[in-house]
Amino acid sequence: MTAPLRLRLPATSANLGPGFDAAAVALDFFLEIEAVPAPEFSIAATGRDADRTSHIENNLILGIYERLLREHGKPVTPLAIRMHNEIPLGMGCGSSAAGRLAAIVLAVHFGQLGWTSAQVLEEACALEGHPDNAVSCWLGGFVTAFAEGRAVHFARVVPPAVWRALVVLPADPLATSKARAVLPPTYSRADAVANVQAATLLGVAFAQGRGDLLRFAMRDRFHQPYRAPICPLLPPLLPLAGAHGILGVALSGAGPAVLVILDGDDSIAPATLAIQDALRGQPQPECKPCSFQIEGAESLARDES
Repeated sequence: MTAPLRLRLPATSANLGPGFDAAAVALDFFLEIEAVPAPEFSIAATGRDADRTSHIENNLILGIYERLLREHGKPVTPLAIRMHNEIPLGMGCGSSAAGRLAAIVLAVHFGQLGWTSAQVLEEACALEGHPDNAVSCWLGGFVTAFAEGRAVHFARVVPPAVWRALVVLPADPLATSKARAVLPPTYSRADAVANVQAATLLGVAFAQGRGDLLRFAMRDRFHQPYRAPICPLLPPLLPLAGAHGILGVALSGAGPAVLVILDGDDSIAPATLAIQDALRGQPQPECKPCSFQIEGAESLARDES
C-alpha cells in the first residue's frame, strides 16, 4: 500500500499590479492536506470555507486527481483526506492553484507516476492557464514566469525579510471568469508601454529590496482599471501607497481582495487604521496580516530535479 501523503501549499497573490499573468508572490497561510488510501473517498475539512471544501461532488482536487490517473492508465485509489484550509476561496489568493497542485501531487504519489518537479509544475500551469500563481505556490517567494506551450520559464527571488503584507478581504468572493470577462480584447500602445515599464521596475524592486519603488512599480493599466467597478475595495485603497508604511497596493490575483505591501511589522497597525478610514461608510473588510512565504509547496513526494 502506498504511504500516506502530507501536503502544505501556500497562498499566493498574482498579477501584482502590472504583472498580469506573469508575476506572483507566495504568502504564509496555507492549504494543508493529509491523504491515505481508503475504501472510498472522504474529506474531513476544517478552516476557511470548510463546508465547500468538504464536498465530494464537483470537488476540484478529486476531479483532477481522478482524471490524471485515468489518463495515465493508473487505477484510481480512493482517498481519505483530512484538510485544513486557510486560503479563502474566490478572493484572488491562489486557492485554485493550491488545489490543482495538491491534486497533481496526490495523483503522482498514489498513482506512482514518477514525475519530476518540472513535470508537476508544467501540468499545474497548463491547468491554470497562466503560470504565475502555480509557480509561486510550488516554489515560494516572488516569481516572474513565462509559458511557451507546456514549457514554463521562470525566475524567483526572495522578498526582503522585513516586508509584510495585509490582505484586505471583502465579504463576498468573485469568480475569476467574471473578472476575466470585463477585460478588453486589446490595449493601446501607451498602456502597453506603461505596463512594461512598471513590470520591469517591479522585478528589480523585489530583487533589490527597493520598497521606495513599489508605489510606482505596482501601477497597472491592463486589468485593475477594468476590474475596479467589481472590486470596490481597490479604488479607495490605491491612493494609500506611499503613506502609513504602505509601499504598494494592488489587486490580489483577479480580486476582489487587495494586497497591501508594508515596510515592516510596525506599519501593520497604522496601515490597518488607514485602510479602515479609507473604507469608512463601506462594510469593513477583514485585514489579514501576513509575511511573504519563502518556501513553496512541501510534500513527501517532492522531487527537486
